[in-house]
Amino acid sequence: MFNFFRNLFRKGEPEHIPSSTAVETAPLSEDQLETVSKPSFKMSPPQLLVGTGQSVGVQRDNNEDTLYFMQAILADGSNDLPFGIFVVADGMGGHMNGELASRAAARTFGEYVISKLYTPFLLQSDTSEISIHEILENGVAEAQRAVLRSAPGGGTTLTAALLIGDQITISHVGDSRAYFIFPDGRIQVVTQDHSLVRRLVDLGHIDEKEASMHPQRNVLYRALGQPEPFRPDINTYAMPHPGSVLLCSDGLWDYVSDDEIYRIVNSAPNPSTACQQLVDAANKAGGPDNISVVLVQYLS
Repeated sequence: MFNFFRNLFRKGEPEHIPSSTAVETAPLSEDQLETVSKPSFKMSPPQLLVGTGQSVGVQRDNNEDTLYFMQAILADGSNDLPFGIFVVADGMGGHMNGELASRAAARTFGEYVISKLYTPFLLQSDTSEISIHEILENGVAEAQRAVLRSAPGGGTTLTAALLIGDQITISHVGDSRAYFIFPDGRIQVVTQDHSLVRRLVDLGHIDEKEASMHPQRNVLYRALGQPEPFRPDINTYAMPHPGSVLLCSDGLWDYVSDDEIYRIVNSAPNPSTACQQLVDAANKAGGPDNISVVLVQYLS
C-alpha cells in the first residue's frame, strides 16, 4: 500500500517552507504553552480531524463559493495511510455564473482525482505511469473545461489539498489561500495570490497597506474560466503535525487578520468549532463577501 503512493511522488522530497515566509504572532500564553508542551501519545492509525464553515456573508444575497472534501483510511496494521481531498472554490461573474463555475470546478476536480488516484488505490491498480503532480494538474485542466462548458462568462478560484499519509500536495489557482498553522506561534501562507494587486506588491510598486485598500484588489490574472492558458501552482510539503492546514476564500483572509486566524484556530477545542468561529469573525468584520473555510488537523 505504501509503495503504491510512494511511486507517485516522483518529483522529489516535500518542500520545506523558508522561515522568512512565517508570520510571527504574539507570544503564547501560559495555558497555550502548557498545551504545546504536553507529551503526545501515539495515534494508530493516524487520524484526520476536519472542520468546515461557510456563510453567504452579511452583504451578499447569494453564495458563489463551493466546498468539497472527502477523507478515508485503509488500515492493515502495517502501512496505515490517511487520505483526503479538500477544495475551496470561490466563484465570480454574476449571480448564476459564479455559483455554476465554483460548483463545476470543485466537483469535477474532486471526481477526477478520486477516479485517477483513490479508486486505483483501493483496487491496487498500477498507476506508475503518472505522478501525483500530473494527476492534480490534469484535474485542474478538467475543471477548467467544465467551467467553460457549464458557466460561460463565469470564473472561479480553485485551491485544493491532497493529503496522503504525512505528505500534502497543494494545487492552486486564484486568490483563495492555503495556510499552515502551528501551535508554537507560526502561521504561514503557502499559496501565492494570483491577483494584480499582489503582483504590484511583489514588484514593490505598492505596500501591503495600499494593497488592502486598492480598488482592484479582487482582480485576478489567473482563474478557471479565463480563456488564456495557465498552469496551476502545485507543491508538495510535509503535513504539519502538530498543526493544521487551513483552506479559505478571500471572504475570510481579506477581513480577518493572520493573528486573529491563528488565535481562533489554536484556541478552539476542535476544527469544526474553529471554522464556525472564523466565519463569525469575518461576518463581524462586515461580512462583505462569501466566506468558506476548511480546517484539517493530522493526528499521529
